[in-house]
Amino acid sequence: MATLRFAKLHGTANDFIYVDAREGFPGDPAALAPRLCDRRRGIGADGLILLETAAGSDADCRMVVYNADGSRAEMCGNGIRGLAKFVHDRGLVHADPLRVETDAGVKTLHTELNGHGRVARVTVDMGVPVWDGPSIPVAADGEIIERPLDVDGERYAVTCVSMGNPHCVVFTDDIAGLPLHAIGPRFARHRFFPRGVNTEFVRVAGRDRLAMRVWERGAGETMSCGTGACAAAVAAARTGRTGRRVIVALPGGELEINWRPDDRVLMTGEAVDVFDGHVEV
Repeated sequence: MATLRFAKLHGTANDFIYVDAREGFPGDPAALAPRLCDRRRGIGADGLILLETAAGSDADCRMVVYNADGSRAEMCGNGIRGLAKFVHDRGLVHADPLRVETDAGVKTLHTELNGHGRVARVTVDMGVPVWDGPSIPVAADGEIIERPLDVDGERYAVTCVSMGNPHCVVFTDDIAGLPLHAIGPRFARHRFFPRGVNTEFVRVAGRDRLAMRVWERGAGETMSCGTGACAAAVAAARTGRTGRRVIVALPGGELEINWRPDDRVLMTGEAVDVFDGHVEV
């Protein structure tokens, strides 16, 4: 048995377990993540995030993300904001802006501090949206913009984009009554998505406002998804439903998304400490 020290943080109620793994991790994190993330028998979280030493010289640290089921995610928008607070408030990494190496490339983060010198909000440069089908990836060439897709006998108009991980955006007038726990897994397992997919069901609430629910591969329905909010925002702007700056309202809170003229997407939102602790593993 080993003692694992951790912190739990959330961003718009999308919660994660953070571990400083720069000097190693006790065991296989993919195998341990389901136990730690279990909300009845473990700490409880949507995922496990490891702080590691960056492999390249152009980053200050590295983030590795495991979903609650143990699968590995390329990128996590809410999780990377939490990482910025995790390292800043605990004095683990000293850099501003902070450059974080991920499986989806290096991301640059700017922090906003509260009156006590602790991180309150974080803006993340999420990079540029990827529209090319095989690069998302989906099982089709070209762009997937409001394309009909049959999912278990139902037809949906889908817009697909990668924001570091694959997303499928569906616009609908009713998200509150959507049986997401039935529909979400059907999208995640669909053969059109060779590496699975995060699916956003989005209602347009105005030219500068969206409401969204999300089903994440490897985690199920979550209270928020940062990359998903970015995907919803660029899909809404690309299809003429909104402008390029929007507020995305999720069950866990709101995120500000700015799709800049240079094609880069900025995401701004909260980062909140929950508690620190240790567990025997």
